[in-house]
Amino acid sequence: MRLRVTTASVAVGAALFAFTAVAGATMVGIYRNSMETTAQRSQLIKLSGRSCVRGGSNHALRIAIGKRTKECSYRTPVIGRDLEIAATERLLSGTPAPLQHKAFLGLELRAGGGAQYQLAVYPLQQKVQLRKNLSGGAVEYLAIEKAVTSVKGINEANQLRLSAVNITSGPERGQAQLRGYVGGTLVVEATDAGAGELSGRAAAVSAGSANNSTGLLASIDDVVIRVPSPF
Repeated sequence: MRLRVTTASVAVGAALFAFTAVAGATMVGIYRNSMETTAQRSQLIKLSGRSCVRGGSNHALRIAIGKRTKECSYRTPVIGRDLEIAATERLLSGTPAPLQHKAFLGLELRAGGGAQYQLAVYPLQQKVQLRKNLSGGAVEYLAIEKAVTSVKGINEANQLRLSAVNITSGPERGQAQLRGYVGGTLVVEATDAGAGELSGRAAAVSAGSANNSTGLLASIDDVVIRVPSPF
């Protein structure tokens, strides 16, 4: 079994991260979940989504999206502002064919109250979006990349990673530095001057589409949470 978690609910306070250079910060793992057992998979709790059905195999959490639902997200036990989340996600072939092209796999940070930073990866479009979703429904696209060859297709493993860390010195102090990776390659990055608009602290995985995602099937595996070091 490859599970490492410091507590049942890990709280990471802002005071933990007294570093001055975001670019030079090393990320250190504090939580890992290989989804190998029912107990491990149950650590991810539904954060949002009208109709979301969860299941599992011996190595992954499976998500099935039901009627009148466009997206489902599941939060980890880790709570904090400056975090990095990584996971291996797959869009499964059981997803209805008309939906496959529109479907995305996602990671979320600073999630709560219907708002979050989100890395959205579209397996069949090979498109990657870094977006900021606000509680009123508005969406800010912080970065978009197309024709990303590291994005894999149906049933294939997409290794995703998203970090959001506040800059603590210089003219950009208080702004969030965001980076999104696919397959170990940095694909999108941005600096958000409006970081204070997000008060949530959950780290989550997600799947969905822009509209009705009824029938979408996805799997989640190997979830890892890291924090900046030194701290």
